[in-house]
Amino acid sequence: MNRFRSKLTCWITFFCLLGCYANAASATQATAGSSAPATAAGSGSAPAAPAKTATGKPSSSDIAAAKASGKVWVNTESGVYHKSGRWYGKTKQGKFMTEAEAKAAGYKGAAKE
Repeated sequence: MNRFRSKLTCWITFFCLLGCYANAASATQATAGSSAPATAAGSGSAPAAPAKTATGKPSSSDIAAAKASGKVWVNTESGVYHKSGRWYGKTKQGKFMTEAEAKAAGYKGAAKE
């Protein structure tokens, strides 16, 4: 039983490391494809934070900043925007924008929040 447990622990460790490697490789590949324009050296201004679009989910700090600034989360796949609630910043595809921008782009407000 002890030998089996040892082999099992070894295999579990192997698959965990393999999963971590796969996640790191996909993250590196995703960031390598999107190159941000370089800012002028010594310009004194920090580059703008990247806008979260249909390519990735926002972090919890991005969600908090968007809520504080009054932005809505637009689910670009379904065409519905959320002012708050369980889907705010949580759908697979979406982006933050003002409510006026969302309405102008043809997105509809969520029925339930």
